[in-house]
Amino acid sequence: MAIRFGPAGNETAFYDAGHKHSYEMPQYLAEMGLGAYEYQCGRGVNLGEAAAEKIRQEAERCGVAMSLHAPYFISLSTSEQEKADKNIGYITASARAVRLLGGQRVVVHSGSCAKITREQALALSIENLRRAQRELDELDLSEVILCPETMGKINQLGTLEEVLALCGVDERMLPCIDFGHLNARTLGGVQTKEDFARIFDIAENAIGRDRTARFHSHFSKIEYSKGGEVRHLTFEDTVFGPCFEPLAEVIAQRGYTPTIICESAGTQAQDALSMQKAYEAACRS
Repeated sequence: MAIRFGPAGNETAFYDAGHKHSYEMPQYLAEMGLGAYEYQCGRGVNLGEAAAEKIRQEAERCGVAMSLHAPYFISLSTSEQEKADKNIGYITASARAVRLLGGQRVVVHSGSCAKITREQALALSIENLRRAQRELDELDLSEVILCPETMGKINQLGTLEEVLALCGVDERMLPCIDFGHLNARTLGGVQTKEDFARIFDIAENAIGRDRTARFHSHFSKIEYSKGGEVRHLTFEDTVFGPCFEPLAEVIAQRGYTPTIICESAGTQAQDALSMQKAYEAACRS
């Protein structure tokens, strides 16, 4: 497996160039030299079979690996049975959709703490994620890889350690390490090579080197306030960060092969290409 870079959804320049449909994205990305594309189902899984088949065919033709972001409103930490059942339904719908797209990885938000403690929220999320994995296995969707995501707001479940605990539910799961989120929730604590190396050391200790090396990732510069994440920015930002170059050096030195998805605000493919070039430069140094 090789490292891959690509965008979350379709950037502004894609539409400015006259494109209208997501099935045109794989060729758009391949012409840029990118090899990954994360389809966005943040507001719900509304992808029809015919549309998914078109995207899958184009992705396979262009050598672009597909992944999918499950609905943003999933909260694994809910204690209400009806809501938990619905959330598991959203996850299984996402799994069916990513299979139609020819991909395997589904990024899932882990939930909020709301009026319960972090420990209670994590315990509920672990149980509901376990139920979701059982459901996937029973529905013959066992090849789908669930990727719990680190989150950007301090009051959300989704520290690195919490996500790694969620990945402990099943050895097939991989963490979605969102470095912009981690930087936002630590108020600028992810900046240097040492900071990134520490993240990977923690991950390797929790889930082993093999799974850490294949991690899924989101990366963007994110504005934050005292509560954590405020909004996604572009790589032109020089205030908030984090910068990708130190991370590129650590990934290259460790020989990791993640899929890195850029979530910049409107420039996600262009910024993904910048990350790929930085990684290639790190490999040469």
